[in-house]
Amino acid sequence: MTTMPKHIAIFASGSGSNAENIIRHINRPQSKGLVKLVISNRSDAGVLQRAKDLGVDSIVVDKDKLNDSDYMLRLLEKHRIEIAVLAGFLLMIPPFLIHRFEGNMVNIHPSLLPKFGGKGMFGRHVHEAVIKSGETESGITIHLVNEEYDRGKILLQVSCPVKPNDTAESLEKRIRELEVQNFPSVVESLL
Repeated sequence: MTTMPKHIAIFASGSGSNAENIIRHINRPQSKGLVKLVISNRSDAGVLQRAKDLGVDSIVVDKDKLNDSDYMLRLLEKHRIEIAVLAGFLLMIPPFLIHRFEGNMVNIHPSLLPKFGGKGMFGRHVHEAVIKSGETESGITIHLVNEEYDRGKILLQVSCPVKPNDTAESLEKRIRELEVQNFPSVVESLL
């Protein structure tokens, strides 16, 4: 008797490199999961093309639709979504979705939380703040999502040094490598 794979939705607002990495890792024959849907709040997000190229359905959901519980819950039910992954999604997740996926919604943040987290702290803004502060290390935090920005239970933190001559760009490159190496396996652990 084979068990059905758990269906995953990835929420992303940008180019989608983390989303693609997760899809390639999870959507393998031996996996216990399957990325069924990519949700973006931007119609020009690169993640939409990546999803299409990988044969994964995608949809653009603006802020009003994201906050419409009837619409979102129907959409997620249609795809039988059991796990939600935030991979660079820049809108605040409404409480009804956080409760719907309690313990099964995960986010990645490009710093060692609780440092450099919260509203407005995303992407290059984080790396610039880390360098400006004089920190000697940074890294990634993968955590469950709750109703406070970047305050959910931490599942994994991995650090890297901040070098004296680092720029936001050079630090971002090392952080991206940590994301590629670690995010898919944490998503897989939820299966």
